[in-house]
Amino acid sequence: MRAAPLRVAVDVTAVPSAPVGAGQYTVAVVGALARGGDVALDLVTRRSDGGRWRALASGAGIVASAPDGRLARVAYGEFALRAALRRGCPQAAVFFGPHYSMPARLGVPAVVTVHDLSMIDHPEWHERSKVVFFGRALRRAARDAEAVICVSETTARRFRALYAPRGGIHVVPHGIDHAVFRPDEPVPGADAAVLARLGVAAPYVLHLGTIEPRKNVPALVTAFDAVAGEHAGLSLVLAGPPGWGAAQVAGAIGAARHRERVRGLGYVDAALVPALLRRAAAVAYPSFYEGFGLPALEALACGAPLVTSVSTVMAEFAGPAAILVDPADLSALAAGLGEALGGGPAADGRRREGLARAARFTWERSAVGHVAAFRAAAGQG
Repeated sequence: MRAAPLRVAVDVTAVPSAPVGAGQYTVAVVGALARGGDVALDLVTRRSDGGRWRALASGAGIVASAPDGRLARVAYGEFALRAALRRGCPQAAVFFGPHYSMPARLGVPAVVTVHDLSMIDHPEWHERSKVVFFGRALRRAARDAEAVICVSETTARRFRALYAPRGGIHVVPHGIDHAVFRPDEPVPGADAAVLARLGVAAPYVLHLGTIEPRKNVPALVTAFDAVAGEHAGLSLVLAGPPGWGAAQVAGAIGAARHRERVRGLGYVDAALVPALLRRAAAVAYPSFYEGFGLPALEALACGAPLVTSVSTVMAEFAGPAAILVDPADLSALAAGLGEALGGGPAADGRRREGLARAARFTWERSAVGHVAAFRAAAGQG
């Protein structure tokens, strides 16, 4: 017999209007949880953001109480969220913090998602304020959460080693919306229309993600510059908002011989991303460190040739479907790009392997793992 829905209060106040990374994860997993029917959701949102979440999670309770400004929102999470939960979500049996954090002295069991530990292992890649905030959040989650969701075995191993958490750890990978991220375009001509809208012409190498130090984009620019002369008309397309450290990318572009063939798109609406992936001559994701690396998995689901980093979580899920390189070795990165652009029977085999591997990941399966963590935290399994 199916268990009664468990009431879960979810803090979605950190999700921006144009989500990337952990924000995309939160949107996807809340939507899957709402569709699944195993939990009843109460969502704590920013004051201006309730409408988005009502549309995404029909039937969820909405507590639109958090301020919009970043600093005010952080202070709200620390000092006011607990009271808002008690007033607006009095029936919640579990609190879920999908972005590292939870209030102190919560009064109900808590489940927190830990995406990666880069702010601890490599604080130089992050703004000082984020290092302090997330370091504190991680210590609190390890001490107070009844369950911690880690998005990969890589993250789980590191979290255990650093914090020896009190609660149980649940490894729950991300998913893919296979109706959206697929190797064929939805209707003939749809992909060409997207590229025209964005002003992108094939052939191109695509990097997808926020421009920040750990993404290793300056090295990608240099590696692209090394192979661009052998591929007429090839461009490098950087799709993602600028983050901290973006000036280093600008410096690498300025030093490139083929600088005019590097195109920055900034943030790209999520609906346009699958077409960019499908039509890419290669997708390059040479990040030094990721908790999961969702853009790399999305590339595989779209049948794109993928170049990514060895000894990372991307190698964990991609395996032989990707060309794996040492992200610190510019020659290896350039050679990997050249191999991906070369095509041939090996490329066809990698594509088939990538589609098969990506098919194992769905948001519905991820939601099941989340529900198991919620029930464990509530003492129900």
